[in-house]
Amino acid sequence: MSRAGRFAPSAICHLPCRQALITEMTFPYRKRISQIIPVLVGLILLNLSVRTISQEVRNYPPGEILKSFTTIPALSIVLAVGLTLLNYVALTGYDTLAVRLLRRPLAYRQTALAGGISYAISNSVGFTFFSGSVLRYRFYARWGFSIVQIAQIIAFCNLSFWIGLFAVAGVFFLVNPPAVPNFLDFPFDSIHFLGGVFLSCLLGYLGWSAINRKKRLKIGRWRLPYIPLTLALAQVGVTMADWVLVAGVLYALLPQPISVSFPAFCGIYVLARLAGIMSNVPGGLGVFEVVILSFLSPPIASGNLLGSILVYRSIYYFLPFAIAVLLLSFYESRQRSDMKSG
Repeated sequence: MSRAGRFAPSAICHLPCRQALITEMTFPYRKRISQIIPVLVGLILLNLSVRTISQEVRNYPPGEILKSFTTIPALSIVLAVGLTLLNYVALTGYDTLAVRLLRRPLAYRQTALAGGISYAISNSVGFTFFSGSVLRYRFYARWGFSIVQIAQIIAFCNLSFWIGLFAVAGVFFLVNPPAVPNFLDFPFDSIHFLGGVFLSCLLGYLGWSAINRKKRLKIGRWRLPYIPLTLALAQVGVTMADWVLVAGVLYALLPQPISVSFPAFCGIYVLARLAGIMSNVPGGLGVFEVVILSFLSPPIASGNLLGSILVYRSIYYFLPFAIAVLLLSFYESRQRSDMKSG
C-alpha cells in the first residue's frame, strides 16, 4: 500500500477513534521534530569538530608550528589538495556501489552528494558510524529509500571501509612490514603475519562472492544482499584507491628529501590508522601522530613533521568539512524552498 493510502480517511476509520485522534495530533509535532533534528545534529557535529581542532593544536608550540608551515613548498600543497579531491571522488564510489547493489536507479550526483558530505563531516569529527549514518538517512529517506534499504547502504559502506583496510594492509604488511613500536599495546611484535591474515580474509570474501549465489552476508545484525563478484572486485578497487590516495596526501606534504619510499610509507600510514582505530580515541587523535613520529623522526625533524601532519589534517579533514557544511546548508535551504513552493 502506498504511503498516501495508509493515511487515507478510509484507512483511519478502521482504527480505534482514540488512536486516530492521537495520530492526527502527534503528526505535526513529528514533522516539526524531523525539521529540528538535522539542525541539532549539525550543531553537535560542528562542536565536535571545533573541539577536535583545539585538542590537535594546543599540544604544540605555536611558533614551532608556524615555522614548519613555511617549509612546505606550494607545489606540495597543490598536489595534496589534488589528491584529496581524487580521494573524495573515490569515496563517492562507496555509495554508488551500494545503490547499484540494491538495484535502485539513482543519479551519480545524488550518491556523490550523500557520500561526499557524509564522509567529509564524519571524517573530521570522528564517530564515523553515528554521524555518517544520520546524514545518509537524511538524504536517502528523502529520495524514497526504505529504512531497510538505508540500513543496507550504511552496512555496505562500513563493510567497504574494512575491505579497503584489509586489502592495503594485507599487501603492504606482507611486502614491506613496518616494525610495531614498543609503546603500542599490540599482542605481537611483527605485523607480517597480520598481512597474511588480512589477505586471507579478503580472498575469503571474494571467494564467498564467487561461489555463493543465494545466501545473504550477515554481519552482526546487518544483512546485505548477495554481492556479485564483479561488484565485490569494484568494491576492493575503489576502497584500495581511497586508502592509497589519502596516504599520498600526507606523503606529498612530508619535508624533502624523503628517505622512505611511498610503498613503505603506505604501510606506516595504515599501521597508524589501525592503531588509532584500536585506541578507541575519536579519529585516532594523537595516536596517529605519535605512530607517524616514531617511524619518521628522525631523520625528519619533529617540528617539521608535526607541521606536515597538521597541514595534512587541515587539507584532508577540515577543508572538506567546511565545503560539506556549505553544501549541506545550501541543499537544506533548497529543500525548504521547494517544500514551501510546493
